[in-house]
Amino acid sequence: MKIALLSPAGAMHRHDGLFSKNLHYAPMTLALLAALVPSELEADIAIYDETAGPIPLDIQADIIGITCITGTSARSYKYAEYYRSRGAVVALGGPHPSLCPDEAKEHADSVVIGLGDSSWPRLLLDYREGDLKEFYSSDPCEDIAGRPIARRDLLDKRAYITLNTVEAVRGCHLNCSFCAYPKAFGKRVLTRPVNDVIDEIKSLPRKEVVFPDVNLLSDMAYLKELLRAMIPLKKWWFGLTTSDIALNEELVELFEKSGCKGLLIGFESIDESSQAQMHKGINKPGNYKALMGMLHKHGIMVMGCFAFGADEDGPDVFDRTVRFADEVKIDLPRYAVFTPFPKTDYYNYLEAQGRITERNWALYDVEHLVFELKNMAPEELEQGMQRAWKDSYSFKSILKRWSWSPKLIAFGWLYLLANFGYRKYARKYEIFGSSIMADNSDIPEAIL
Repeated sequence: MKIALLSPAGAMHRHDGLFSKNLHYAPMTLALLAALVPSELEADIAIYDETAGPIPLDIQADIIGITCITGTSARSYKYAEYYRSRGAVVALGGPHPSLCPDEAKEHADSVVIGLGDSSWPRLLLDYREGDLKEFYSSDPCEDIAGRPIARRDLLDKRAYITLNTVEAVRGCHLNCSFCAYPKAFGKRVLTRPVNDVIDEIKSLPRKEVVFPDVNLLSDMAYLKELLRAMIPLKKWWFGLTTSDIALNEELVELFEKSGCKGLLIGFESIDESSQAQMHKGINKPGNYKALMGMLHKHGIMVMGCFAFGADEDGPDVFDRTVRFADEVKIDLPRYAVFTPFPKTDYYNYLEAQGRITERNWALYDVEHLVFELKNMAPEELEQGMQRAWKDSYSFKSILKRWSWSPKLIAFGWLYLLANFGYRKYARKYEIFGSSIMADNSDIPEAIL
């Protein structure tokens, strides 16, 4: 059996778009799906990640699995229709098909709803027996203990800054109004046994490890056990947390001892009113400066994410946020549009008010406006986003945000590498307007 696994990407994030190698670590999804293929199928498996390279149009496979988020769903559907017309069986999965399974089924032979750890192998075995179902759902008792190691050998190591991506915690205990994860995959938090994670890390070459988990703080007891076990490994690791890490300096000290060098934190907004709309009450903008000082003191850099377009945001929010990022020394500010993904609380809120203005999923990429704003014109948001990116990645801002913390001096090379990677993104950001993001004409129409 020949299996091809595809991850299409929007124009901005494609291999020839804005994200250079030094901003791009290997994704987990396709490599894990490859590892979950039952051994008795003796399958020939190929992976095509469009952020790393082109997806060939002449793929020869019996079954093609495509994963997609909302922003890549239109492109994924077109690929699915094209390959089906060439005789392949196509299965769709990922966040968007899990949110909109009936829509996805219009373009595929089968749809995987939710997590695929148990349903993806079932789908493949059913396909072999000629009994493929239209829909496959996650096992409600799903856990990730004893899970096979992701097939990194199928990824092109030249395309990523690292292949050392490791999953430890799956899920999040929060319920942010904009987050598609709990709507697509449920609110249950799953953890891999610490020994499984440590054994996988020990097997990896090089010093760095990336945890792509949406929120490492979702199970605090588990996290502390994991971090203590990582101390002897002397690795450098990077991951995602929430700002409430600031509540516990003892925890930050453990992060440092375990080798943490960088965190992505969703700061979301510098205004309390916007935090309330996002259901992100744990974020306290008044504490951000102290948090950044604490993390820098312990040698930890931060990518700080902000979303523009909340109801209380006016045209001044962009410049205020850039100044704030400079003042509190956020190492890598990242800006997005507050986007209403389908089925989320925020989408339902805007839909009820008749404020959704765009139904093309390709523009649900967190960089384009798809709804009616309350206190700005659309062009004010567009111009403000462009200005925020350019201002934050000017040489002046890069120098302002540099922290002279003694434990960060030795990692100045990492700070500059990441900042100059995003400087390239910021300077070309405005090129990728809605017409380019929605253009999938490079994929042929289905062969009739």
